[in-house]
Amino acid sequence: MQEIRAAILILSDKAFAGERADACAPLITQLLQGVATVTHTAILPDEKQKIIDALTGLADRERVDIIITSGGTGLAPRDVTPDATLAVIDKPAPGIAEAMRMHSMRYTDKAMLSRAAAGIRGGTLIINLPGSPKAVRECLDVVLPVIPHAIETLRGAAYECGAADPRSETSTPL
Repeated sequence: MQEIRAAILILSDKAFAGERADACAPLITQLLQGVATVTHTAILPDEKQKIIDALTGLADRERVDIIITSGGTGLAPRDVTPDATLAVIDKPAPGIAEAMRMHSMRYTDKAMLSRAAAGIRGGTLIINLPGSPKAVRECLDVVLPVIPHAIETLRGAAYECGAADPRSETSTPL
């Protein structure tokens, strides 16, 4: 399979202003090893238009395969990452965000407050993660195994999604 090119966007007013060190981008980069190569990393403030511009630039001009965002997925007034993501995607991929929330509910009931979204813009998969390293790890535990197949499918190289899942004795395509 062709190399998967990833971009990481950290959305945090405090990290952007230098008031807090970001621990999520290094963690995401580490967890992506063996799955994707990180070609772009940026820290942006929680401003919808700046996030939209970054997402569209990475998807349309840089043509990365996957953009992983971290931060801005909650209920606070400045949490606008899902709104920016939904504004730029062509197709939603709700199962990704649903799986992350469901998995995270094992650790905290606050996971149900996440507004994280996922979707496709052109040939780029965009996934919103929470802004804490603990939550990033929990969510990527769920998402990482499907990323290669998702990108292969977006590239038009994979069509069989109904193959047997090693976690169950039977698996049926949707």
